[in-house]
Amino acid sequence: MKMEIRGLEKLSFRERQVVALKETGHGNDEVARRLGIGPSTVATLLSRARSKGYQIVLVVEGDPLGVFGDDEEREGAE
Repeated sequence: MKMEIRGLEKLSFRERQVVALKETGHGNDEVARRLGIGPSTVATLLSRARSKGYQIVLVVEGDPLGVFGDDEEREGAE
């Protein structure tokens, strides 16, 4: 699975860093520690990034969730 950030060109370098870490599940304290900034700065950067309207898109290859199955399975279920 890949993550794509659309609208990335609208964000500053630091906003990009914060968005990437936050959208992969890291908390403000962890992001702050990794980037050497304060948690309140993380919150501010994320707020600014959100106001610029980025979008997160997950690209899932294949069928890792098992929801599509192959044609034979679908035909047999009908």
